[in-house]
Amino acid sequence: MNRRDFAKNTFSAGIAAGLSPSLVLNTMQQAGFRKEDFGTDFKWGVATAAYQIEGAWNKDGKGPSIWDTFTHKKGKIKNNDNGDIACNFYEKYPEDIARIREMNFGVNRFSVSWPRVMPQGTGAVNPAGVKFYHNVIDETLKNGLEPWLTCYHWDLPQALQDRGGWPNREIIGWFSDYVTFLAKEYGDKVKNWMVFNEPAAFTGLGYMAGMHAPGKIGFGLFKKAVHNTVLCQAEGGRILKALVPNGHIGSTFSMSAIHPKSDAERHVKAAARMDAVLNRLFIDPICGKGYPTDGWEHLKTMEKYMLPGDEDKMKFDFDFIGLQNYFRIVSKHNIFPPILWAAQVKPKKLVADESELTDMGWEIYPEGIYELLKKTATYPGVKEIYVTENGCAYPDVVQNDAVHDEKRIAFFQKYLEQVLRAQKEGVPVKGYFVWSLMDNFEWAEGYHPRFGLVHVDFNTQKRIIKDSGLWFRDFLK
Repeated sequence: MNRRDFAKNTFSAGIAAGLSPSLVLNTMQQAGFRKEDFGTDFKWGVATAAYQIEGAWNKDGKGPSIWDTFTHKKGKIKNNDNGDIACNFYEKYPEDIARIREMNFGVNRFSVSWPRVMPQGTGAVNPAGVKFYHNVIDETLKNGLEPWLTCYHWDLPQALQDRGGWPNREIIGWFSDYVTFLAKEYGDKVKNWMVFNEPAAFTGLGYMAGMHAPGKIGFGLFKKAVHNTVLCQAEGGRILKALVPNGHIGSTFSMSAIHPKSDAERHVKAAARMDAVLNRLFIDPICGKGYPTDGWEHLKTMEKYMLPGDEDKMKFDFDFIGLQNYFRIVSKHNIFPPILWAAQVKPKKLVADESELTDMGWEIYPEGIYELLKKTATYPGVKEIYVTENGCAYPDVVQNDAVHDEKRIAFFQKYLEQVLRAQKEGVPVKGYFVWSLMDNFEWAEGYHPRFGLVHVDFNTQKRIIKDSGLWFRDFLK
C-alpha cells in the first residue's frame, strides 16, 4: 500500500469495514536555473525516517513499535519485508551523514523513534536510545549541517497501541510528555523541529484502511484518531515553542493537487470532498478554520468527539508549514465508497501512455507542487513553507559501481522549476528537502521502491551515490 493508494483505497476499506559524471554536469547546465536563483538563505536538505533506515529494532533497550509488530505478521508487507535491519543507520550513521555533506546539502532532516527513547511510550527513558540521537545530532553538526528533527514519523510504541493508540484521547498526555522530553534533551542543539510527518497518512492508512500499522479498520476509529492527532499537533507545537530557545517550529502535511475528471458538478464536488480529507483535514484546524466541513459535510460529525475548549486547543501559530508532494489525483463521483462518494481515476494522458509514471505508479505532475505552494500560502498565519519531502522511485541498476538514474535527475529539475516559479510569484517557500537520502524500507511496499540519492545494497549494506546525488553535489557546490 503506497500513498497514492491512500486516496484510492483508504475510504473503501475503512468505510466498508544511465549518465556519466560529465553528462550529469551537462544535465545540470540544461536545467535553466541555478542554486543562486532560490536565494542565499534557501535551505537544501535530505529527509529520512527512523523506522525506514535505522534497523536495530530490538537493540540496546529499544521497545517494539507498531511497525515492528505489523511487519512481523506474514502478508502485511510486500515480500514479507520488515525494518529489522533496514539500512543499519544505527551503526552506519557517521558515514551516511558524511554523504549528506559530500553532496553539498545543508540540512539533515531525521526523526526520533519514540520507543527507542521511551520503550513503554511513557515513564522511564532508555539511556542508550537517548545517546544515539545525541550522537546523530552531534555528527550532523560536526559535518556543518543543520539538524531538523521530526518528533513523530509513524512508529508509535506498541505499548501505547496496546492502550488504544491514537484513538485514545489519553494520547494527548502521552505525546505531550514525549515531546517535552525531546525538547529538554535536544533543544539546546536542535532549533528546527517538526511535530508530525503526514498525519493524514498515519491516521487514514493505520486506523481506517488497515493497510499500515497498526492495521485497524473503522471509520469511528479514524475520526477519533484524527481529532486526537489534531490536538497533539497543536499541543506539540506549544510545548516546543515554550521549551526550545529560538526554536523554529513546524509540522508537515502530505498534499496532492486534486482535479475533477471534468467540469461536471458531481465530479467537482467529489474532488472537493477528497481535497477536504486528503489535504485540508489537519492544516485547516491549526490555522483556525476548524474541520473543512465546507468540502465534506460529513466532517460535522467530528463534533461528537470534541470537548469544551477543543476548538481553541486545535489552533497553533506554527513558524513554518512543511509541504510534501509526490503526485496528483484526478477524481470522479462514485457511489462506492458511500459517504465520500468519490473515486480516483487515471488521468487521460496516461490511459494510452504510462511513460510519465514512477516505479510507484505515481504520475509525474510538476505543476501540482506549484499549485499546492500557492494554495498553502493563502492560509491565514502561514509565514514560511518548506518542501519537506519530494522525490521519486525508479528501478535503479548498478553498473560498474555507478547508478545512472537520468529519470530521477529530470524529475528533480521539473519539480524545482515549479518551486522556483512559486517563489518568484511571492510564495514564501524557504527550502527543499529530497526524499530520500538513501534507498530504504518503504512501508507496505517493502524494499522494492528505491527513492534514494544513495543506492543501498540491502544484503551487503554497500552504499553508492547515484548520478542524481552527483547532480545535486554539483548544483549545490
